[in-house]
Amino acid sequence: MGKPTMTKLKAQYQDTIVPKLMEEFSYKNIHQVPKVIKVTVNRGLGEASQNAKALESSLEEIAIITGQKPVVTRAKKAIAGFKIREGMPVGIMVTLRGDRMYNFLERLIHLALPRIRDFRGISPRSFDGRGNYTLGVREQLLFPEVSYDTIDQIRGMDISIVTTAQTDEEGRALLRAMGMPFRDN
Repeated sequence: MGKPTMTKLKAQYQDTIVPKLMEEFSYKNIHQVPKVIKVTVNRGLGEASQNAKALESSLEEIAIITGQKPVVTRAKKAIAGFKIREGMPVGIMVTLRGDRMYNFLERLIHLALPRIRDFRGISPRSFDGRGNYTLGVREQLLFPEVSYDTIDQIRGMDISIVTTAQTDEEGRALLRAMGMPFRDN
């Protein structure tokens, strides 16, 4: 197997985004330019404790969407009100880095987000104060890899994009340069 080819987004980051951000924020060193470290895709599955099929289908869907096998997250404490015991599956998550991360971001930005009904852009306010962005997606059908016939129920997911940016302004500039469709408000 040969060396994997560089994704368009990674090449765009190195060729155009880095020089643009260096000029915009007047960085003296190329290593000061913010970059995306990882992307985590997370889905909470409250019904997984009663319904094992929900867990199985979610594992398959997230694996298809991200190209990587998800990890099952389990309850740390028992919560009687939710009928959850310690160690029960409560969700699944995937951490993407490197080329898989860039592939996923490319598909998210150019294929999935534009498929949202009445899409006017994503909120520029969902930053955490340190340049990291989190986005909630209501349904998995946005991704072209998931076919309508194979899903048993519509479920959403949370996508967190972790960057090396020091401020939200730098993180927003990085993601906007990558093509993230922020709405103006």
